[in-house]
Amino acid sequence: MRNVPRCLLWPVLLICMLLAAGVVVFFGGSDRLDGPAGPIEDRSLNKAAPSSEIVARRDDEAASPLRPMPISPQLIEVPKPELAGQFLRIWRVSGSSICAALREAGIEMSEWKAASMRNRNYECYFQRIYERDEARPLSSTFLKVRGNEMGDIVEIRARIIGPTTDDEGRLAPAILRMFEIIVKQACWRDFEDSLMSIQNLRNVEEERFGAYLSFMREADGGSNFDFVLGLKATSASQVRTKTYFSPERWLTGTDRRNVSGNVILTDRWRTSTSANCAN
Repeated sequence: MRNVPRCLLWPVLLICMLLAAGVVVFFGGSDRLDGPAGPIEDRSLNKAAPSSEIVARRDDEAASPLRPMPISPQLIEVPKPELAGQFLRIWRVSGSSICAALREAGIEMSEWKAASMRNRNYECYFQRIYERDEARPLSSTFLKVRGNEMGDIVEIRARIIGPTTDDEGRLAPAILRMFEIIVKQACWRDFEDSLMSIQNLRNVEEERFGAYLSFMREADGGSNFDFVLGLKATSASQVRTKTYFSPERWLTGTDRRNVSGNVILTDRWRTSTSANCAN
């Protein structure tokens, strides 16, 4: 610098200062450019990672089968017989109980048992022939209560031929008593008015809310009468209600804490085995 002429000293110093300033600006700018680039690149990678995880999770859910969902036991409570009786017609007495009630009234009903070997149909019956000729009975009474091994009644049938009557043509009290016990044990009070028609040997055929009663003279016009009493769900609402309370609809299970969403596990239920008309 000493050998540099005085007139060139200031221009040389100015050039050095500008070079130093340029170096400082260049390196400072490169640091600022590197700083934002890193976070921007990291943010793009972070966004890409969750999106790829979501896509992978959706693929796994689509590929995997439906998983069983736990259902609270309160949602699959066993239907109760007393509750069923409020929505549809049911027998409130078992087959064995109604047979016993008829025996107590002096009607010699057989015991409630299987109709035959290897037969799941159960029944009890009464048959008495009072008079007959060489071909057929002239006066007889036949009664059968039919059901299943669980004691549920399916149907009650009776047939009277040449019944004994009084001077006014009314059915003898001993035979009428049989029909009175049947209707009383069934606890279906809306059929009690039909007993008057039976007593007078008049045809009566009634169907009321899921049950039917029929007392009809045979077509040949003789003194033969057929009686039928049973369940018959006719309307769509009765059929749906009967299906809901049917034991076949409910599967037996032990653990209700982990039940598949399309399978309901519960215990079977039975109809009441005693005629409690107060309910």
